[in-house]
Amino acid sequence: MNLKKLLASAFLTLGLCQSAFAAPVEIDKVVGIVNQGVILQSEVDTIVNRVKTQAKEQGQELPSDDTLRIQAMERLVNQALMMQLAERMGLEISDSQLDQTLVSMAKEQGGTIADLRRTIEASGESFQSYREEIRKEITTQQVMRANVDRRIYISPQEVDNLLKIMESQGQNTEEYDIGHILIDIPNNATADEIASAKTRADKVIEFLREGKEFKRIAISSSSGSKALEGGQLGYMSINEMPSLFAEAVKGTKKDAIIGPLRSGAGFHIIKVQDIRGRQVVETTEVRSRHILIKPSIILSEEKARNMLNGFAKELRAGTADFGELAKEYSEDPGSALKGGEYDWTDPTTYVPQFRDTLLSLDKNEISDPFRTTFGWHIVQLLDKRIADKTELAKRNRAHGMLFNRKFKEESFNWQQEMREQAHVEIFPIDE
Repeated sequence: MNLKKLLASAFLTLGLCQSAFAAPVEIDKVVGIVNQGVILQSEVDTIVNRVKTQAKEQGQELPSDDTLRIQAMERLVNQALMMQLAERMGLEISDSQLDQTLVSMAKEQGGTIADLRRTIEASGESFQSYREEIRKEITTQQVMRANVDRRIYISPQEVDNLLKIMESQGQNTEEYDIGHILIDIPNNATADEIASAKTRADKVIEFLREGKEFKRIAISSSSGSKALEGGQLGYMSINEMPSLFAEAVKGTKKDAIIGPLRSGAGFHIIKVQDIRGRQVVETTEVRSRHILIKPSIILSEEKARNMLNGFAKELRAGTADFGELAKEYSEDPGSALKGGEYDWTDPTTYVPQFRDTLLSLDKNEISDPFRTTFGWHIVQLLDKRIADKTELAKRNRAHGMLFNRKFKEESFNWQQEMREQAHVEIFPIDE
């Protein structure tokens, strides 16, 4: 055994001696320094080759190789600076996070992770290297987000101003199909005549809210010019309406009954029969209450569940009060003092188990005990409604547009500042 080791050692030494006399072979070389890190020629080549491959597939013309190398170097310098900052921040992307991202990327392309791997390897690139490149991209995105987000402030006034601009630009695309009924008032009407007209107008609104046909009531009751057409004014934008109508109609929902609106002619009643050119955003909201019991060393999972089972039976039998039980036993500090109640809330904001259980209930129904990451719950659905979130969606869109614009500006400024504070050397590339 010792002889074998001795022979192996001798052959290794001989091999090393022979290689010492061989001509040097350049494997890679440093083409840039970024603080304490380096940029390698192979990294530049990888980016340039990837861009060329993609351009060839898409039939796209590219600038010169020198220009591509300069762009590749710039990207690598910025990436190196952010990876160094990520290390100082203690930010790491785990393998599981990376795998989830790759699975999502594969799905977007209509395939699996295996399909993605085959595509990458078919292009001549190592899949492991590709994985690490994606890890770096995720890391740099998170570093930038963490450092740039805190530099951005958007005031409510900025959002309001942008909403006004968006509204003025898009107001012609939103049109309302208006039905109109006029209960007229004679010239020089007395107080009694005005009161009588108001009573008739209120009665018309009552009929309409009961579901009576608008056109029929308009023909029989309206003194407007379109009475015989069932009061149909057709589609019109806010700018085309009388100002009295515009103020009342703006922002309303389909089937809204508006009025009575007083003018010199009398009392006007309007029905918004349809809206076109507007994106309506509606969300289900729920009102609920729950009791949370958290298992512990003293209270086992089974005992916590059994305890809630007992509460549910008492509540269904009507021998206990939900609010009192919640105040005494619930371990949710945010709702216990309010009898376990949550106000109107979009259920998608809850954890999945809570959301799904809540949405499966009928009004006033009490659930069986169920487990979430917080502990064991029973929940009661108190009410459900459809909420119009169109205005909130518009506001969120305006906020998002402002944020994106400011993020681009601030991310550029932040990278420039980081670059100015760093030690960066770029070496000429020998052809």
